[in-house]
Amino acid sequence: MASELPSSVALLASARSASARRIADLIRSGACKRIAFLTGAGVSVSAGIPDFRSPGGMYDTLKPELLTAAAEDRDAMRRDPTHVVSKAMFTRSAFPYLELRRPFILGIAERKWKATPCHWFMRLCYDQGLLVRVYTQNIDGLDFQLGLPHELLVPVHGSLGLIQCEACQADYPGGLDAFLPQVRANIKDIYGVDPTAPAASTSILCPFCRQPAVKPATVLYGGAMPFTFFERCSQDFPGDDGISAAGGLAPKGAEGSPASGGPVDLVFVMGTSLTVGPANLVPKFCRHGGRACVRVLINLDKVGDFQFGDPEDPATTDFFLQGSCDDGVKAIADALGWGAALLNAGTASRDALGAGPPRTTPSSLAPRMTIDATDL
Repeated sequence: MASELPSSVALLASARSASARRIADLIRSGACKRIAFLTGAGVSVSAGIPDFRSPGGMYDTLKPELLTAAAEDRDAMRRDPTHVVSKAMFTRSAFPYLELRRPFILGIAERKWKATPCHWFMRLCYDQGLLVRVYTQNIDGLDFQLGLPHELLVPVHGSLGLIQCEACQADYPGGLDAFLPQVRANIKDIYGVDPTAPAASTSILCPFCRQPAVKPATVLYGGAMPFTFFERCSQDFPGDDGISAAGGLAPKGAEGSPASGGPVDLVFVMGTSLTVGPANLVPKFCRHGGRACVRVLINLDKVGDFQFGDPEDPATTDFFLQGSCDDGVKAIADALGWGAALLNAGTASRDALGAGPPRTTPSSLAPRMTIDATDL
């Protein structure tokens, strides 16, 4: 008898399919036609990008003695590995940051890692005229492979694919393509995989201010976060003065900005623990004032303040598709009749999809606001 019982995997797939069908119905009916995404590390797992935070990840295995740093900074990194990407550390020396992230800067520049089905599902939403915004907490730059208009992308914590001077905020001429040979020639390889790397690191100077502060435009701990997050939230979730206040912006009316086209009515939250602010506020912003915004969590575990109900109940507006992010978007794509398009999207010509990743830092990353390290 036990063998006849549905397995937990089958039950999980059945529940995911039921939620996917209901979400597809909401989109097809026009009840949901302005979609935003909040993404975390889970959407990039299948790309094979090395992990930073989990046990066995980069921070967990960091060896400060290999980095070009003063003794006191090495001691600080042993106590707290995230010190290696702190504003205080970078201000004293750019070498630890650049040495730590050398292989990832090179990998992003060479497109070693490719956008996943989750990313291409966002592109399909754009092709259908449904995509309003992508708020990503990831710094991997994979979103920029989709050929989306850059104003639709909000890299909340910056991106390894965008290059600027931390000191004067100037765009690095030639962007990532020009930065790549500088990193190869000037920054040593602490991982021992590149025999052509120099034995010691030497500075990469900003051509404008002449400071050794050129780096990928990622937000440093204790550094500055782009105002863009709050600006875009005030457009996409209008009427919440708390957004404007948090970002130091002038309050907007309930109608939002003329360019916003009205509030977002469906938010996908994918691959995130919702523990890092301010991005974790997006699921709350979209429900301000009792707004009827549908929220979909695609995640391994339940997080946040979602109130999940029976997906077949018309009153349900929070949906949970448990499992990998790729499996979740595939279920929804199949329910929408987009399955074949999603399968083929990753192999389509990037030229046919539009603009590629920006080669310099877009204006959307400035001006910036200071955020304490505990908020990042």
